[in-house]
Amino acid sequence: MAEHKVGSMDITTQEKTFAGFLWFVKWGCILIAAILIFLALVNI
Repeated sequence: MAEHKVGSMDITTQEKTFAGFLWFVKWGCILIAAILIFLALVNI
């Protein structure tokens, strides 16, 4: 088995996946906040 060398692995796929996850979480929180504000203004 080869020895592990720090920083030698290609992590571009993981970086893209994590960036997509953060984008989804950010916009999901914004959407939920907008829905809650709408519901508070409409007084349902």
